[in-house]
Amino acid sequence: MSELAQRLKLTVNGEGRDLPPGSSVADLLAEIGLAARKVAVERNLEIVPRSQYATTLLADGDAIEIVHFIGGG
Repeated sequence: MSELAQRLKLTVNGEGRDLPPGSSVADLLAEIGLAARKVAVERNLEIVPRSQYATTLLADGDAIEIVHFIGGG
């Protein structure tokens, strides 16, 4: 089996993305280059608590929505 076939297929903000098996929400944010403290993450229509980003493992077919917090005045 090729390495690509072993990767997780996710939908992130409506776009397809591949990640290695065993990846967590924190791994996904790191790959995208987002700071965990500046985003909210929803996995399959449920909010993932920030304290659980590192322990919430992603599964093939997961739908992830990431919302960025933007500061301003």
